[in-house]
Amino acid sequence: MRIDYQRRHLLAATAAAAVTLPRSAWASDEDIVVGQIGPFTGMPAPDAPQLNQGIKAAFTQINAAGGVNGRPLRLFELDDGYQENGFIRQFVEAMKRRPVALLAPVGSRAIKRMLDDKLLDRENVVILNAIPGADSLRSPGHPRLFHIRAGDQQQIDRIVRHALTLDIAQIAVLYQDAPIGTSGLASAQQVADGLGIKLTQFMATAESAKIIEAAGRAAASQPQCALVLGAPRFVAEGIAALRSAGLSKFIYALSYVPPALIKQLAKHAVRGVALAQVCPNPNGTKMALQHDFQSAMSRAGFAPAYTAFHFEGYITARVLAEGLRRTKDVSPTGLARALHAMGEYNLGGYRVNFAKDNVGSSFVDIAVINSDGRLVY
Repeated sequence: MRIDYQRRHLLAATAAAAVTLPRSAWASDEDIVVGQIGPFTGMPAPDAPQLNQGIKAAFTQINAAGGVNGRPLRLFELDDGYQENGFIRQFVEAMKRRPVALLAPVGSRAIKRMLDDKLLDRENVVILNAIPGADSLRSPGHPRLFHIRAGDQQQIDRIVRHALTLDIAQIAVLYQDAPIGTSGLASAQQVADGLGIKLTQFMATAESAKIIEAAGRAAASQPQCALVLGAPRFVAEGIAALRSAGLSKFIYALSYVPPALIKQLAKHAVRGVALAQVCPNPNGTKMALQHDFQSAMSRAGFAPAYTAFHFEGYITARVLAEGLRRTKDVSPTGLARALHAMGEYNLGGYRVNFAKDNVGSSFVDIAVINSDGRLVY
């Protein structure tokens, strides 16, 4: 049903776009324009800047090799200040530049607002790799909203099953009273019920005092491990509060929480914090993709010790370029069709496939933060 819905919606959106904006807006010999709207300020986490560096490294690499079918890729950035109204304002500004795609927007509230306001029905643009991956943003989502990364539900499934391999039968879930937290809790409960694991639930709003109070109750329940679900700042504060409350067991969280932010708040208590990861190790050497990425980052002038967000930005840009290579119609409509039609695309050890729906990857790994604040895979 989901596939049929998306294909019908894509045809309808394509027809509408053909009326509102002519193909000639993108079909030319000039640069292919792509944008990134994100929280470059206003968010105490490096998501958007690091994604941006990964995208730029890929664009530099691609353009040095002749661009996409002879046309260079050109990126512009707009800062939304991690505010949903800011995202809407910058979306309107971005559309004046007629980008073929917007890459890696960050923030569940901004993305939900974009869908609620039906911006993708009014404007013809592809959104590639929205972050985070809440299921509520994916079902039904939108035909021009593509998700490369595995979703929150897939990450939570991997976390709970990982806990089961450690003979854990009880998990305390500290979650934010917001869609990103409540939808994550529902996913965790569903997986836990199927595996016979008991969840104890502790809700908090984003205020520090509320997080500390809920974390204290969670630690007092003496769980075998904990799972923290919410926005990055909430999760990092929640982990720090659980450690301060005396919980020394494993603590799990999702991929969009930067280890550096957890290290900043939890100090020396970061050991034993495990994060789901939706990309391979950015500093690994086993995959051809890892070598390509590290070479691109080095040539673009970015120092080693690369992060998952660097790698995710690079992967996003590579997927975009491959979709554009496979269409003669360099437009949002042509790109969306090409992404669906290209089947499984192997970037060199990491595979993306949009043939069935708008979610490209199911890759999820678990990495543990060491005492230096680095991820160990």
